[in-house]
Amino acid sequence: MLPVIALVGRPNVGKSTLFNTLTRSREALVHDRPGITRDRLYGRVRRHGTLRALVVDTGGLGDDPVFGEHVDRQVERVIREADEILLVVDYRDGVNPRDEEIGHLLRKSGKSVCVAVNKAEGIAAELACAEFQCLGLGAPWPISAKRGDRVEILLDELLRRHPAARDDADRNNDAVRVAVVGRPNAGKSTLVNALVGEERMIVLDEPGTTRDSVSVPLARGDREFVIVDTAGMRKRKAVVETVEQFSVVQAVRAIEKANVCLLVLDAWRGSSDQDAAIAGMIDDRGRSIMLVANKWDRLNHNQKQSFTSDTQRRFSFLPRHETLTVSALHGTGVGGVLAAAARACRSAMIELATSDLNRRLETALASRAPPLHAGHAVRIKFAHQVGRNPPLVAVHGNRLEHVPPTYTRYLTNFLQKSYGLWGTRVRIQYRRAENPYAVKRPRARRASS
Repeated sequence: MLPVIALVGRPNVGKSTLFNTLTRSREALVHDRPGITRDRLYGRVRRHGTLRALVVDTGGLGDDPVFGEHVDRQVERVIREADEILLVVDYRDGVNPRDEEIGHLLRKSGKSVCVAVNKAEGIAAELACAEFQCLGLGAPWPISAKRGDRVEILLDELLRRHPAARDDADRNNDAVRVAVVGRPNAGKSTLVNALVGEERMIVLDEPGTTRDSVSVPLARGDREFVIVDTAGMRKRKAVVETVEQFSVVQAVRAIEKANVCLLVLDAWRGSSDQDAAIAGMIDDRGRSIMLVANKWDRLNHNQKQSFTSDTQRRFSFLPRHETLTVSALHGTGVGGVLAAAARACRSAMIELATSDLNRRLETALASRAPPLHAGHAVRIKFAHQVGRNPPLVAVHGNRLEHVPPTYTRYLTNFLQKSYGLWGTRVRIQYRRAENPYAVKRPRARRASS
């Protein structure tokens, strides 16, 4: 098993910056304002092509009147499951009473704890660490998470206690990546908690609770998944805070890296133009999509019928997809979500044999030939697959630049139904066939002056 390194400490001491340095990523939001991180965020520490450890970023243990209790509960759970704990403190602030309280909590945990004195760039090690000896957690390590000073030395020291981790393989390469997206307060985090079976995400009625895009690995049967909870996406003109702008960027990145996107709709409030805009963003990026209508238990019979008809009309531009009705809070209908995600992933990652693809293409052409252009026939000759996620097909022929969009939609819809795809459409890339018998004339040389 890979060792789990948990980063804990007060707000704004640099835990998320250290997380990004260890994982060599920008997964964690970093901002000067305290309390940005709330949910626990997992990342992978890889060195020299080998997966070495898992690192967990946690929310700051502080006095937030709204989120404080929930963050503390998340951190306590991380402490129980971690192998190594890094208490991150701020050299510039010195020893804070809250640091001493956290240190006392960690001593009682019985776990292996190390104190990382952050923001100590340019400071002699003995001077940076002297004040923090009083925490009683062993010799502190002075580091600069922002510049990376002494971070690799500290990592090597932690991993030296877990030599088996050096040759551990990365098992998440074949996992189905599922991005859970939608408007604020639609129930995305509640759905993730229901799928995982524990309080993995902080859930409150206040919109904007989730800020980071948080990845959660889990297994169902012989299939592995990585569920990515994302921040709620509002209309662009409504996004004014820099932190929220970063959160939306992370949500878009999660969509681009996903195999399947679960668009969570608030059935109680009804679907909206913003939901359709998010769906359009997913479709434009070629990701497989499925709709999850949450809070279904709050609707009566007439409301359910109205919501269903409105949803069918609003999302008619999407490829054929599944729509599941659930109550994430009570767990109703949640059991079928991952199975549907696996079906959508199979459609996104399908392999199209060239011979079979061309037989189906011939059937489509025989049923409906491409329209003439200026009295000349548009000739489609053959096709082959050139990409997956989404399935991308290169079609060769003559005068293909004159194929109208309506005929392209006909071909993509025909292939989607023919292969039984859900949530994704086959994308077509036209390539003009060159005449192998055409004589290429050499270019005339310019006369020298």
